[in-house]
Amino acid sequence: MAASQHITVLGIFVADATFRASRQARMGETILGNSFALGPGGKGSNQAVAAARLKGNVTLLTRLGDDAFADMAEKIWQEAGVKSGAVRDPQSYTGAASIFVDEASGDNAIIVCPGAAGDISADDIDARTDLITSSTVFMTQLEQPLNAAIRGLQVAKEAGVATILNPAPAAPLADKTFALCDYITPNETEAGELTGVEVNSLDDARKAADVLLKKGAGAAVITLGEQGALYHTSHRSELVTAFSAGPVVETTGAGDAFNAGFAVGLSHDMDALEAVRLGCATAGISVTRAGAAASMPTLAEVEALHPFGLTD
Repeated sequence: MAASQHITVLGIFVADATFRASRQARMGETILGNSFALGPGGKGSNQAVAAARLKGNVTLLTRLGDDAFADMAEKIWQEAGVKSGAVRDPQSYTGAASIFVDEASGDNAIIVCPGAAGDISADDIDARTDLITSSTVFMTQLEQPLNAAIRGLQVAKEAGVATILNPAPAAPLADKTFALCDYITPNETEAGELTGVEVNSLDDARKAADVLLKKGAGAAVITLGEQGALYHTSHRSELVTAFSAGPVVETTGAGDAFNAGFAVGLSHDMDALEAVRLGCATAGISVTRAGAAASMPTLAEVEALHPFGLTD
C-alpha cells in the first residue's frame, strides 16, 4: 500500500464546555450541577485529529483567537500529529460551546459561539492555495461560512485534488456546489434535507443518492448508522456493513471518524469502496468510547479490527 499523501481539512475548532444537572436552571436561578467537562469540538478539528491518528498526513485550515482555548486546540493537534494551518486573530476569540445535558432525559441545550472561526473566508482559502493544490484530498464541512467551503472546493477541484464535502450541518446548496464534490458524505438526516427524500431504508438512501448525483455530485456516500454506509455512483451501488468493535457507548463523533477514515483511505490510493470500509471501521471503534476527538482510534487499533495493510 502506498504511503499516505497529503490531506487538507477546512473546518472549525470549538471548546465544548459540558454541564450535567438534574434539570436546567430557570432564568435568574442558580443550581448545582453534577459534573463538568471541557474538551475539543468542531467537526473540522475532530476529522483532522481522527485522520492524524490513522497516520494521515493532514493539515487543518481554520481560525482561532489568541487565548487559552486556542492553546488547547494547538496542543491537541500537536499530540495527534495534525499540522496546524490556523490563523490566530487577537481581535476575536476561539469558538466555544456551552452544552447543558439533562441527566434525567438525556436531552441537551447548546449555545455555540464560533468566534474567530465565524470569520473564515474565501480570502483565507486564496492565501493557502499552494497547500490545497499540492494535496491529494481536500475535505470540508458546513460549520464555517459557506463561501469559504465553496472556494476551497473550487480550488481543489480545479487542481484535480479529490474533494469531499461532509454537508453537516445540512444547508441549502446550489447545484454548482454539488458539482464541486467528488464525494458528498451526508448521514440519513442530512441526505433527506438535501434531497427531499426521507431516508428510512436502504432503498430510500439509494433514491436520495440518485438525487445527489443528478445535482452534480460525483459519488454519494450516505452513512446509515448501525447499518453501515452506502457508496453510490452512476454505475456502482454497494452497502458497506458497519463494524462491531464492542458495546456502543456514545455515537458523538462517529460521522467525523467515518469521514476521516474515508479521507485517509483515499490518500492511500485505495479504491473508494475500500476507503468507505476504512471509514466504517474507524467509526465502529469510535462509538465504543465517550467523547468526539477523544474517541478517535489509532491506526493500530483499526488494523487490529480489520487488516487494511496501511503503512505509516
